[in-house]
Amino acid sequence: MHQDRAVEQADCQWYLYLIQTASGVLYTGITTDVPRRLAEHSCGRGAKALRGRGPLTVVFQSPAGDRASALRVEYRVKQLSRLKKLAIVKQQPSSINDWLIQSDRH
Repeated sequence: MHQDRAVEQADCQWYLYLIQTASGVLYTGITTDVPRRLAEHSCGRGAKALRGRGPLTVVFQSPAGDRASALRVEYRVKQLSRLKKLAIVKQQPSSINDWLIQSDRH
């Protein structure tokens, strides 16, 4: 990665997103640009887990802070059960961080 882009990505807003495949599988990722990342996944340049699984739909996205924070949130969401991920999709919380804190209390 070009050094200027690396500095730029470290400083900008990162997002956690959930993509649903045609068969209903949920994929969790992070990016600085959700529409661009969906386009990459859709044309086979993204995660191998999504290749040939289209059409793909972004079913949830939320700001997740800087890259380090986004990586931590992504890890936590990936550890959740499918039912909890579906709850995120249904509830569409404005802050995934707040939702995770609230879910830890239950």
